[in-house]
Amino acid sequence: MPIDELDTVLFGGAAVLLAAILAVRLSVGVGLPSLLVYLGIGIALGESVIGIQFDDAGLAHALGFAALVLILAEGGLTTRWHDVRPAMGLGILLATVGVAVSIALVAVPAHYLLGLNWQFAVLLGAVTSPTDAAAVFSVLRQLPLRPTVRGALEAESGLNDAPTVLLVTLISSGAVTEQPPVVIGLIIVGELALGVVFGLLVGWLGGRVLAGAALPSSGLYPLAVLSMALLAYGGAALLHGSGFAAVYVAALVLGNTELPHRNATRSFAEGVGWLAQIGLFVMLGLLASPGRLTWWHVWTGLAAGALLTFLVRPVSVFVCARWFGMPLREQLFLGWAGLRGAVPIVLTTIPLSAGVPSAEDLFDIVFVLVVVYTLLQGPTLPWVASVLGVATPGSPREIEVEAAPLERVSAELLDFQVPPTSRLHGVEVGELRLPRETSVSLVVRDGKPFVPERSTRILRGDALLIVTPRTVRQATEERMQAVSRYGRLAGWRRGLP
Repeated sequence: MPIDELDTVLFGGAAVLLAAILAVRLSVGVGLPSLLVYLGIGIALGESVIGIQFDDAGLAHALGFAALVLILAEGGLTTRWHDVRPAMGLGILLATVGVAVSIALVAVPAHYLLGLNWQFAVLLGAVTSPTDAAAVFSVLRQLPLRPTVRGALEAESGLNDAPTVLLVTLISSGAVTEQPPVVIGLIIVGELALGVVFGLLVGWLGGRVLAGAALPSSGLYPLAVLSMALLAYGGAALLHGSGFAAVYVAALVLGNTELPHRNATRSFAEGVGWLAQIGLFVMLGLLASPGRLTWWHVWTGLAAGALLTFLVRPVSVFVCARWFGMPLREQLFLGWAGLRGAVPIVLTTIPLSAGVPSAEDLFDIVFVLVVVYTLLQGPTLPWVASVLGVATPGSPREIEVEAAPLERVSAELLDFQVPPTSRLHGVEVGELRLPRETSVSLVVRDGKPFVPERSTRILRGDALLIVTPRTVRQATEERMQAVSRYGRLAGWRRGLP
């Protein structure tokens, strides 16, 4: 590429990125998933408006998968295990059985009522069944949901890409018609199992390596953690396992391992995730062509979306959630909160790049479906959560903890940020009852640091710098979290440390 063209590309790319970042504020303010804004930017840049030509399905497929890998890595690294653990069983069931139920309930009506051939109908059901990790992580984490509801949605969106990608690939290649359904099912289960095991192994080994490594710069830790997650994807794929399952599981393990600069790593992962989302959605907007749409595409997309949103998704949730005794209100919210986003559109690039007949029609139908029903569902989620009683406004947030290693004394410096709703407010330093070897060395209040006394009262918004030996770090964090949740009497009232 000539240097002049490179300059133009860098200038244009930076301008688009800045515009997309500023658009986040707008989308959050009106309650819309940011993907719609990014898709709009891509369409505006495309052939219908500014005139940039982009129709390389193979490149879109490769770049889309790369972006999804980064988005899943960010999702795993920023997901708290204690939030998703109670709902992990339901999340796994929704990501497997729920997807299978959804595909069947979309494909049969699409064939008999909409007149689509079986391959097209099954592909339509497959690409629209998974929820979108980017949409779920960016929208639902802004809502104060009950832990079981939030955990189920995050686990489902992080895990359901893997089986769906395998199935869409098999259908597009024609392998489904060459093997009995039992064999296809065993192939999918085997690749998923291999991906999960490989992800667990990489996450466990990577966590122990990084926990004991004293890297010369704090900025290297986020890069190393993200590289470990990507290593899990590539390794699992080379072994013919599910790379998507591997990257999410490895990132989930790494994100919940006691690593140095854990919060910095999460912040870095969020930045990479945003960058991947922006690039992915703008690219998909470029790939779309509004001038290609016909009334048939619009009608089919609206009909399939209505079927999926109002019937198929609630039924698949009910089939899975009934085994866990989940209240009906939470089931209804899970049914409404099954956000579709980039994932269905990216999945349509698989048959596009494979040259499947009518794959372009599938892309256009799914594009209409995603845009219309994201506009319908995204802004209404806070209202639906409030009406169904699954929101928990005013609940205290977890206090944020950052750790930096102090190698010479085998200790760590913990940076506790006290959130506005924390019950640490008003507690004296001496009332924290931290382990004897631990010391609150500094309090930063309104930007001004000072050394506290035992009678110093902690206030909302304070930052506490606490030095603790590694041997009692976990006990220190648990005690601080307990006081943040339940106040100075946490040990007697809740039986906590």
